[in-house]
Amino acid sequence: MLRRLVALTLVAWALGFVVFAVTLPQPADARHTDAVIVLTGAEGRIGRGLATLSGHWADKMLVSGVDPEVKPSEFVAQYHVDPVLMRCCITLGYESVDTRSNARESAAWIAAHHVHSIRLVTSDWHMRRAAWELRRTIPAEVYIVEDAVPTRPSLGILFGEYSKLLVRRVWQMRAA
Repeated sequence: MLRRLVALTLVAWALGFVVFAVTLPQPADARHTDAVIVLTGAEGRIGRGLATLSGHWADKMLVSGVDPEVKPSEFVAQYHVDPVLMRCCITLGYESVDTRSNARESAAWIAAHHVHSIRLVTSDWHMRRAAWELRRTIPAEVYIVEDAVPTRPSLGILFGEYSKLLVRRVWQMRAA
């Protein structure tokens, strides 16, 4: 009986992993949101957030998880941001170090800026867990557009992210 249960669990995990890996989230369309939230950590994310601002798909941006040593002037120089845009519309968030703290930092910023709709930008392989964590921390009426940055993740990255997502969901179910 225990062997069958273990085998069934492994088969379910493997099928779930295949679905997770072959159905990665995609970039979003050009619909407008109040703000864009970019989670740092991988190539293309900040560029996508800045494109969202320059395309007028959002009015302001939070970059969550910025290294505390990065100064706004360095951000401006590295990403070729207009200093006027930086002053009016971009917030660098220095308080988060992982996906859960990204969600907490983002939730506080959403509340402080009275945001009702956001475009969440992160890598395709990270989107499911990031959006899930964010939905758990913000009011239900805040609308989220998931805007995934396409990547070519390794099998190891996909395996790790799928495992983290499952562990977080199981942990949350146990805590509830």
